[in-house]
Amino acid sequence: MLIRPTLRLQSVGFCIGSTLFAIGAVPGLASHMGAVTTNTVFFIGSWYFTGAAFVQLLRAGPRTIPYRGGTAISAVWLVASAQFVGTILFNVSTGAAIHAHAIRAEQVNVWVPDAAGSVAFLVSAFFALLGLLRAHELMRLIYRDSLSGWTNMVGCIAFGVSAVGAFVYADGATVDTHMANLGTLIGALCFFVASAFYLGPAGSEPEPQGAGPEGAGLEGAGRGGSGPGEAGLGEAGKAAP
Repeated sequence: MLIRPTLRLQSVGFCIGSTLFAIGAVPGLASHMGAVTTNTVFFIGSWYFTGAAFVQLLRAGPRTIPYRGGTAISAVWLVASAQFVGTILFNVSTGAAIHAHAIRAEQVNVWVPDAAGSVAFLVSAFFALLGLLRAHELMRLIYRDSLSGWTNMVGCIAFGVSAVGAFVYADGATVDTHMANLGTLIGALCFFVASAFYLGPAGSEPEPQGAGPEGAGLEGAGRGGSGPGEAGLGEAGKAAP
């Protein structure tokens, strides 16, 4: 049986991944579970993110679309592709964290892809909000796409702060473990909420809320699919110290 890429399937994947990341980031829990178990929870969660991001990429449609008499890059495709690249980087980061014991491995194999994934997700969130701005929906905070888009951006910023806190010095110490864990927890909760907006009935596709023909378009980018707020998650890829 083939699995149909629906918005609900995408949102469920992101919600499960967010839940696992929130569990791994709960203060004090890592000390009870141990670093290997905690990092394994993050690793499993990152693959739920990747699966959901792949569904989102499939749903985004073609890379280029007709736009004002010419051809342009789809805004929805930009959001989905940047997010998908970020999830792959977080797969690398969380997978490496399970086995990384040397300082150099923690710096190069864990932190570098985590930081790069954070940038990719911030880019994705920026394009999502820019699409809402072009659709004149950015500040309509009672609008589902706007709420999801802003919540997603807050989560991306929180995970970016987490990546900064997780930076490993040459002596093996991190910048701020508490900041890293708190950023991961806040980000995971934000991503869960951003994705939960699109959990429709089983097997159905929630009614798109995009605006008119210029709906999710970016200047010089174009439009494709429903509102960019469905981007859902920001990034993942955190590791227990």
